[in-house]
Amino acid sequence: MQLRLAHAVRKTSRTVRLAAGGTCLAAVVGGTVAFTALDKDVVVDADGQRTEVSAFGGTVGDVLQDQGISIGEHDIVAPAADTELADGQTIVVRYGRELTLTVDGETKTYWTTAQTVDAALADLDVRADGAKLSASRSEPLGRQGLALDVTTPKEVAVFADGQRIGLTSTATDVDGLLAEAGVTVREGDEVTAAGDTRLTPGFTVGVIRIDRSTSTEQVAIAHGTRTEETDTLYKGEKKVVTAGVDGSKTLTYADVFRDGVRTQHDVTGEVVDLAPVEEVVQVGTKARPAPAPAPAAASSSSSSSSSSSSSSSSGGGGSVGGGADSLNWGALAKCESGGNPSIVSANGKYHGLYQFSVSTWKSVGGSGLPSQASADEQTYRAKLLYQRSGAGQWPVCGKKL
Repeated sequence: MQLRLAHAVRKTSRTVRLAAGGTCLAAVVGGTVAFTALDKDVVVDADGQRTEVSAFGGTVGDVLQDQGISIGEHDIVAPAADTELADGQTIVVRYGRELTLTVDGETKTYWTTAQTVDAALADLDVRADGAKLSASRSEPLGRQGLALDVTTPKEVAVFADGQRIGLTSTATDVDGLLAEAGVTVREGDEVTAAGDTRLTPGFTVGVIRIDRSTSTEQVAIAHGTRTEETDTLYKGEKKVVTAGVDGSKTLTYADVFRDGVRTQHDVTGEVVDLAPVEEVVQVGTKARPAPAPAPAAASSSSSSSSSSSSSSSSGGGGSVGGGADSLNWGALAKCESGGNPSIVSANGKYHGLYQFSVSTWKSVGGSGLPSQASADEQTYRAKLLYQRSGAGQWPVCGKKL
């Protein structure tokens, strides 16, 4: 325990009676010499604040206690608290500070006696050259401690708008990096990492531009086909009574483009511009007539002529009614083809007894080539043609009927 000494030597009157006080004075002088020998002058340096102290004997710890200085487990005292005092001694006290240090997202707690941020980083051997700090390097580190964020520079890259932007960044996360790179993220754009993702060396992030628009397209509507049975046509015959016509419609699409490439093309509406017309086809159900028996072969040219005349007058080739059966079809055949059912014209266009064209033959229900059909079949089709169009179908020989 130390005692502050504040001795003032009181001067007594010059009229002191020496004889009476001689013995007492000798005792006082001897005691004062001994007391002065135990009194020591020391300096207490607490975090750079120096205080001169006069102490009577004791240890370093006694002086600190007398000065109201409490030492914690993280504080430093030199010399040690149990060291005996020496006159002229300097006692150094450095208080410990708690530093919560977060470096690139990793947090640790340290104790340091450094009194500034910069000194603390050096004391802890934290390399912060070019780093971004949450506090000034010269900021005092008070005894209450400090929480400090340190973001070291990193080589990173941003891909946006068809470009690669490489930079050395001290941003802490993706949002900060994009801001540092001058890349604006529009509403609807996609970023390959969340905004609060912390950066690491070599980190890359991409911004995908999303654009939306609408488009239209006109497309065809295929017409359908419907068949109807009719007894006005023979079995196997067909007739288009209503021609089919394709329609059209306008489709509206919602389009999505990712970095300029269309990735979605969804139909959102349609308007019919022209309705299709259904094709109607009649299919015959009427039974075909049985073919007439072939005429007997003539024994001479005169009998052949007689037979031909007889055939014509009897209306061979099957009955069609309406007077056509009674016409002289043999005479017409004689005029057109010489009565040869398999003959074909030199130009290949006209066939058989009545010199049918293939198209006319098919228009009256014939199939294949007329020159390959029987004489009766040819005569039957000629009667149908006459019923439809008259003798004018044979401009030269029609008068023979």
